[in-house]
Amino acid sequence: MDLKKIIKPLFVLLSLIIFCSLFIRVCAHSETLTEYAANNPDLAYPQTTDYTAQKETEPMIEDSSRNDKKSSSEKEDITHIDNTKETDGIMEDTMDIYPERVEYMPDFYYEPLSDDIKKRITGISYPVSEENKDTTLVTAMNIVSSPDEIQISYDDLRYVRVLYYNFKGIVRTGELICNEAIAQDLVEIFYELYENEYQIEQISLIDEYGGDDVLSMLDNNTSCFNYRVVDGTTSLSKHALGLAIDINPFFNPYVVYKNDGTTYISPQGSETYADRSKEFAYKIDENDLCYKLFTEHGFTWGGNWNSLKDYQHFQKVPK
Repeated sequence: MDLKKIIKPLFVLLSLIIFCSLFIRVCAHSETLTEYAANNPDLAYPQTTDYTAQKETEPMIEDSSRNDKKSSSEKEDITHIDNTKETDGIMEDTMDIYPERVEYMPDFYYEPLSDDIKKRITGISYPVSEENKDTTLVTAMNIVSSPDEIQISYDDLRYVRVLYYNFKGIVRTGELICNEAIAQDLVEIFYELYENEYQIEQISLIDEYGGDDVLSMLDNNTSCFNYRVVDGTTSLSKHALGLAIDINPFFNPYVVYKNDGTTYISPQGSETYADRSKEFAYKIDENDLCYKLFTEHGFTWGGNWNSLKDYQHFQKVPK
């Protein structure tokens, strides 16, 4: 085979390919990847990663474990009460803004009833006289014939704000109205319950239920003041004076043993929790933290009564 005859056309072909490649590149003004990187250094990939800067931009993933307590600033889903006000760069204390507020701990405080709170409760948990029933913010349901019948005044009551853990372990803000005589007790007790992550399903004013104690219990709502009589009697309840509180009432029902041998249990549907020999969640007994704290503060527990049992109920009669 004549190699010269083979090499010559191959050389011509290779020359033609090189020429065409150079011609296309000149026309298109293209660059190789190496040339492109050299000409555009800012667009080149970095050789190292600045993890410090990365941490500042990445969202923090919160540990869902509850073995380690979180500080108040780390609690989930808190309805936070801003207890300070910034003026000219200086944080003023709450007392300068609300001089009659008594703050035990941040978000745990009590104060006299504001005009807005009075409007919310008048005609519902707080009674209104027949002559004034048409002046209330909502349709009045708690009506007395004369203002002289009302055995407690607005000035005797205090509005209380606390934090608590609900049944999902989420921190919520609760509100109560109570007698001034037990307001300090309540903020101290609820702070200890909160610190120990004691679970309470909800803490709302009874007015959210139209003042209906049964509806509040059915919803397992913890509440205090409600100007009403004792269930099944004509006597004013200690709730009417703001001196009693019901905790997780659905799991700690009201039980009356009647003379005919029957038992009355309220609220309806909580009958299984009237059997205190059973073990179940949210049960208040003498080993329960709630019981211990309230009794340490001088409250009596309805679960210790003889003729009836009110396992949800704590009351205190001031000296």
